Amino acid sequence: MLLRCPAPVRARPAAFGHRRPARRVACRVVASAAPREDVLLRSLSENAEVSVLVVDGTRLVAEAQHRHKLAPTATAALGRALLGALLMGSFRKEDEQVQITFQGNGLAGSVLAMADTRGNVKGKVGNPNADPPLRADGKLNVGAAVGKGVLAVVRSHPLEPQPYTGMVPIVSGEVAEDLANYLVDSEQTNSALGLGVSLDRHCNVKSAGGWLVQILPFCSEETLEQLEKNLTTMPSVSAMLNDGLTAADITARILAGLGMISEEGNMVPRYGPCEEGPLKQRMVRAVAALGRQEVADIIKTEGKLEVTCDLCQQTYHFSQDEVDAYLDAQAVSVQSRDG
Repeated sequence: MLLRCPAPVRARPAAFGHRRPARRVACRVVASAAPREDVLLRSLSENAEVSVLVVDGTRLVAEAQHRHKLAPTATAALGRALLGALLMGSFRKEDEQVQITFQGNGLAGSVLAMADTRGNVKGKVGNPNADPPLRADGKLNVGAAVGKGVLAVVRSHPLEPQPYTGMVPIVSGEVAEDLANYLVDSEQTNSALGLGVSLDRHCNVKSAGGWLVQILPFCSEETLEQLEKNLTTMPSVSAMLNDGLTAADITARILAGLGMISEEGNMVPRYGPCEEGPLKQRMVRAVAALGRQEVADIIKTEGKLEVTCDLCQQTYHFSQDEVDAYLDAQAVSVQSRDG
């Protein structure tokens, strides 16, 4: 029996859309109590027939909103993508990475998220100001922000000769349903997926989380029936987080009647990393490709030369001396190799 992964998503559209304040002009950053620590919890049913990942990524999505200065709907779109990539990329082969890209025709443009097996995730949205009108039911219209197009998922590993790429049409643009559809169609993974980002009346991230349920081989009909019952009657993940439930509480709701075994090695997910050393090295390499004269002209005209990372929004400044030193080192390296 196939557990239809899109079913829980379609059955409760409220789980993946969230009410925006009635007046956008009220959106502002205010001081608030710090949310609890983020966590990514991995568990099994007692009969080892169902694997569950649950993430509370409230701080993570709040950081992404702050870094990219995102409008409410753009926050929900990128937040869901980050959480989805995190769930799809964690606890896999060491050093494996997953990248998901929603290339839609909506106001948000391209929405990208990248995650590794250790719970690190980062991403960007093409238009941080994307904020289409609310849906008819008063929810944030993430589907309109993403639009129709293609969802691409790339899994890569340094020891693999080439990455695996899967592509499917965007079904709804609501992110969770599209990722669930991808898992069934491209990876033949019998699974279900839920994601949610909730904003408060000041447009700050109130809660953000998700769950990924995977059916393991030889799962019984009785287990599937109980699991489907749990998923279709369960509140949205953001509603549960807003009510104070922890990742362990949500896992218990998913596995009600099946028992729960928490596995060791739970993670604290985080945004990034874009380590300063490697990042600056890539940036100076890109700057040096402009050539000495072009760099000199920019510094003369602008008074400085700065480069900003699209994924972490960190800006670095480079001097003519730094660029010259890099080009000189490259020239010496070439001479040594050719000599």
